[in-house]
Amino acid sequence: MQEITQLLRAAQAGDRAAADQVAARLYADLRRLAGSHMRRSGELTLLDTQALVHEAWMRLDRIPGVDFPDRHHFLAYIARAMRSVVIDLVRARRAERRGGGVQALTLNTIVAELAPQDEDHVLRVHEALDELAALEPRLAQVVEMRYFGGMLEQEIAQALGVTERTVQRDWQKARLFLAMSLKT
Repeated sequence: MQEITQLLRAAQAGDRAAADQVAARLYADLRRLAGSHMRRSGELTLLDTQALVHEAWMRLDRIPGVDFPDRHHFLAYIARAMRSVVIDLVRARRAERRGGGVQALTLNTIVAELAPQDEDHVLRVHEALDELAALEPRLAQVVEMRYFGGMLEQEIAQALGVTERTVQRDWQKARLFLAMSLKT
């Protein structure tokens, strides 16, 4: 774990070889995160887990000066990048169709706990999450890491520097907020 942190810092300093080593060593974790996200998203995107990992990595590579103090922070950031990739794909597909022939998709998650929804629902979840982030940033981070990143409560607690019980309470509050936001 300490070695990953050192490699992340070297990569931040511009060491391309260190960035490649981080990618190689964390690739299994990144695929696990992407797989978790893809299972929850159903037919949401045309990407497979490998493509989602690569898209998220490319977005990460384009942002200069991002600070990752450790592995957990890095994985949390990648989860956010994966969310961004999926939302952008949904928006692009909607722009192409201009609203015609919207296909239903299954968003089988604990967050929404609802029946299959369409792309409009996915965007409403995204907007509700942005609204939550404006009110309670940590709650939104917990949702991103758990829902989009598939991270465990223990991993989220370490990344945020809080207890697992705090993560559980945050998760409950966030679920309630999102459920109320999605009813309107």
